[in-house]
Order: sequence, then structure tokens, then C-alpha cells
Amino acid sequence: MCATCGCGKTDEPEHEHEHVGPDGKVFRHTHAHEHPHEHSHEHEHDHARVLRVERDILAKNDALARENRARFDAAGTFVVNLMSSPGSGKTTLLVRTLHMLAGRTGAAVIEGDQQTSLDADRIRATGAPAVQINTGKGCHLDAAMVGRALEALPPFRGILFIENVGNLVCPAGFDLGEHRRAVVVSVTEGEDKPLKYPDMFAAASVVVVNKVDLLPHLAFDVGALEANVRRLCPHAPVLRLSATTGEGFEEWLAWLARERG
Repeated sequence: MCATCGCGKTDEPEHEHEHVGPDGKVFRHTHAHEHPHEHSHEHEHDHARVLRVERDILAKNDALARENRARFDAAGTFVVNLMSSPGSGKTTLLVRTLHMLAGRTGAAVIEGDQQTSLDADRIRATGAPAVQINTGKGCHLDAAMVGRALEALPPFRGILFIENVGNLVCPAGFDLGEHRRAVVVSVTEGEDKPLKYPDMFAAASVVVVNKVDLLPHLAFDVGALEANVRRLCPHAPVLRLSATTGEGFEEWLAWLARERG
């Protein structure tokens, strides 16, 4: 007898399905394929519920992002959301950037990681203020987290860098109140990253190709990467640099100055 509805049909093994919301939470439900009509109705109901939750989460986040942006604008703070996969060199990029901006403009960092304050400690060693956000199991920063972090930073005229959690999926869907999005990809990754993670690259204000000092040792086609970026975001500049050696850094600093206006 079916354990779900009490009918005389024989139970079949249940199968579990997952839906992942934009905040990284996993919604699970199980079903047996013995009752196609009932399963279809249940699946549609669950799918609608997940979509409703996602819309509510994003709507609340967008409202808080607008509040953050208003605070930034009032203070004269230009905000760049730095996003990438793990290991692309975002923190090394930030450390060199902060050293080179010293004496030119004020700068601060909000640092996002699942655990530890290692990256924030590296940032503070440059003399720039940094606020660490640990997301635990969360795979991205959201506008509420950034809003709370701002309480630890006095308003200032300059550039605020938000280093997002290393992830090319979830961060793309969450506005933090930033003015520009910089997507960092390294030459140790694949040229097809933009095609695999289109939402991230389609929303990029600039794409930074890092670790170009390693190109002589790799079979990486920078031209193919740029072509894939152009398919998704035709107007975003693609900058080639090395956060380790400093090659190409003046072009990155010029972009920051130009976009800050």
C-alpha cells in the first residue's frame, strides 16, 4: 500500500530532488514515480514555492542594495565588487592595488570569505582599513552583510573594494550597492569560463585577466577568452595584468580612475 495516499498501489523507491536558491540554501523534496499525476502536481507546487522564495530574497536584497548605494553616493565613495573563482588572485590584486593607490586616493576593503580572516589580515598589512565578513556555509555576500560591515567603516571619499566569496555562480545574482563589477579570471583557468558562467561575465563592468606572467608556461589562448567575453558583454574592457609582477597595472589603475570619474 502507498504510504503517501493509502491507495492500493505498491510503493516504489523514492527519489530526492534538490533546488538551490540564490542564497545557497538547498530545498529538497522526495517523490515516487508510481503516481505521475500526483507527482506532477507536487513538483509544480514545489517549483512555484522555490521561485516565490527566490523572488522574495532578491527583492529584499535589491532594496537594501539601493540603500547601500545611496550611502556610498552621499559619502563620495566609489565601490567596486570584485568577483572570481577561488584562486584567481583577487587578494594579491587588491594588495598591489592598495600599495599603488597609497597617496593618490583613500581606499578600504570589505573582505568576504566563508571562514578565516587571512585575506583581511593581508589587506590591513598595507595600511588600508578592512572589514572581514565570514559567510559560514554561504557562497556569496549580500547587501545586508555589506550594510552591516559599513558600520565598522567611517564614511570616506575614495574607493571601497568588496572582495566577494570565490564563486562564479551565486555572487552574480546579488546587487551589493556597488557601482562597478570587476570579474577576475586567471590564465591558469580555462578560456571557456565566460561560456560556462555566463551570468557572471554578462554583468561585468571590466574583466581582469590575471597571472599573465605565467603565459609562457601555459597553453592558454587569451584571444579566445576575450572573444568569449565579447559574446556576452561586448562593451566591457578586458585588461591583461600580473598581480605578482605588476605588469599591466597602470591600465587597471587608469580604469579605476576613469570609472570613478
